[in-house]
Order: sequence, then structure tokens, then C-alpha cells
Amino acid sequence: MNYGLNIRDSGALDFVSLGALIHRLDPGIIPFRKASHCQIHVSGGEFNVAANLADCFQLQTGIATAMVNYPIGDLVAERVKAMGVKPFYKRFEHNGLNGPNIAAVYSDQGHGVRAPVVFYNRCNEAGALLKPGDFDWNAIFAGGVRWFHSGGIFAALSATTAELIIEGMQAAKAVGAVVSFDLNFREKLWKVSGGQDRAVSVIGRIVKNVDVLVGNEEDLQKGLGIPGPEVAAKSKLDPTAFFGMIDRVVEKHPQIKIVATTLREVHSTNRHNWCAVAWINGKTHLAPACELHVLDRVGGGDGFASGFFYGILAGESEEESIKLGWAHCALMTTFPGDTTMATVEQVRAFAKGGSARIQR
Repeated sequence: MNYGLNIRDSGALDFVSLGALIHRLDPGIIPFRKASHCQIHVSGGEFNVAANLADCFQLQTGIATAMVNYPIGDLVAERVKAMGVKPFYKRFEHNGLNGPNIAAVYSDQGHGVRAPVVFYNRCNEAGALLKPGDFDWNAIFAGGVRWFHSGGIFAALSATTAELIIEGMQAAKAVGAVVSFDLNFREKLWKVSGGQDRAVSVIGRIVKNVDVLVGNEEDLQKGLGIPGPEVAAKSKLDPTAFFGMIDRVVEKHPQIKIVATTLREVHSTNRHNWCAVAWINGKTHLAPACELHVLDRVGGGDGFASGFFYGILAGESEEESIKLGWAHCALMTTFPGDTTMATVEQVRAFAKGGSARIQR
């Protein structure tokens, strides 16, 4: 299966992400205003995909990112290493007063009728300081790279990060890599740096270099400036409205071969109905719907992207690839933290309709 893509058979690196690393403080089901302790998860929209592909799917992956020389940086670097991701760091010294910092994200898990609450402190974030020229792409890609990925969260951080994404994508294209981008539209971040008008302008320039796009209806509307669907969805799991927008996406960006996303109906914080959809080179695909009993939903979208990308890189059929993304995302919601704890065998079993019966 080539999906309309020219996928290299091999390379020293199967997958390289470009983005910012963060540490997420998680007090579990306790709201932060009442929290007395919390877990620390290492994350980042772009890193999570590389980590999942390395740890669960056993691919050779890398991350180009900022690293700060202080104890939180050490903690983050240890987690990158533990997940099996090869780091390409631009290093910054921490001055002990105002950074640069590894960004902090605060996110409780919510419970029942109480939704999770997410807020940030990205003040003087090292990732936002990254700029074109900070990475030697020729050296990073020297042994060959099959896939290059970045996302809208990193693009929103500063005026220079979007330019770096474009530089990285063009370098990856030059060595024959597939290029993907997760729109991951975050209104809070774009509001600080010019709002939706700037977002549409910046993301539009990035997406000109993209083969595979990940994003839901809201991402397509707010990130790409695509008008809303003419046909309203009958339910949250109805793909009609999403597919109805694809013609406008491809008309604006005709080089795009794949657009994919997840669809989610939230009954409560811990009970979701869920499926995944993809438009692949002119054809539409829909994964089965299932009910999820959610422990921690953060990182689920990255879980979908990594399972889906794995299927494509492994040469699976279009139907199987979307089911692998669907299955991995479903499993991701059962683990604490932002990165995977699943095995590829578990993902494949669930994609084939596996059950939750005890395994002995």
C-alpha cells in the first residue's frame, strides 16, 4: 500500500518529530486548587508520537527539540531516553531567575460530570526560542529518514518556531521523507501570538509542505480557515460533516494525500463513545465505534496518530492502519500519562476485536 505517498523502504530513522517538550503535573482526580501532591508526566504533542512509535511499535525514532541544563531538564531527558527516542537537542543554560524553562502544563483528570481542567505556564519556554538554523538537518537525516512530523502547538509558540517547522519539512522532503502535521489548534496559545488570523496565515504556509494532515472539524475550520460543513452531523460520531470539509481542504492544499481524525461523544469524563475516520487519497474510511472507560484522556489524539502512522509505515492496508490508530488510542485512555504503555501485540489484538478478558 502506498496511500499515494512515496514511502522509503528504509532509513536509519523511521520517524523524526520537531516540537517542544513539557512536563505535565497531574494531581489525579483532585482539582489543583485542592491538590497536595501530583505525578509528573513528560510530554509534548510532537514528542508523544515519536515516543509511542518507539516504545510500542518498536520503530527507530528521534526528536529535535530544546533542552535546558537544570534538574527539570534532566528529568525530561531521562524520560526521552527511557522511551527509546533519539534526542537532537539545542541546549540552553538556565539562569536561575527567569529561565529559559521546560514548560509546565497542569492538568487534573476530572471525574464523572466534572471535566478535566488544563492550564499552562509556558513563560520563557526554551522551545519557543528555537529558530531556523538551530538544527543540522543534513546530519540528522544523514542515514535516511522515512517520516517527519510536527504540530500546531509548536507552531503557536513564537514567530520563529513556525519558520523552523517549514525549514525542517523542506529538509525532510529533500531526502524523500513523508511529512505530516497535527493541527492541534489551541486557542489559548494562538490568542497570545496574533489570534486566529495569524494562525490561519502561519499554518497555511506550513501545510503547503504536508502530505498527511491530522485534525478534527474545529482544527480544519480554525487552523486552516476552512468554512464549516454545509451538512450538519447527526451525532458526534457521524463523519458526514468531517468528510464534507475535505474537498475544501484538498482544493486549498492539493498535495495532501491523507486527512484523519478521531470522533468522540463524551457522556461523562470517564465514559466516551469513540471512533476514527480518515480520507485517504480520495477514499473515506471509518473505524468501528466503541465505548471507552477513560482513566486519562490526555495524549489520546497522539496515540491515534502514532498507531495510524505505524500502519502506513508497516505497509498495512488502509482499513488496517486506521484500525491500528483507533485501537492504540483506545488503549491509551486506560493508562496514566501522555505516552503509551501498550505493546504492539495488544494493539493488534484490539484492532482485530479483542476483548478485556484476563490474559493468563
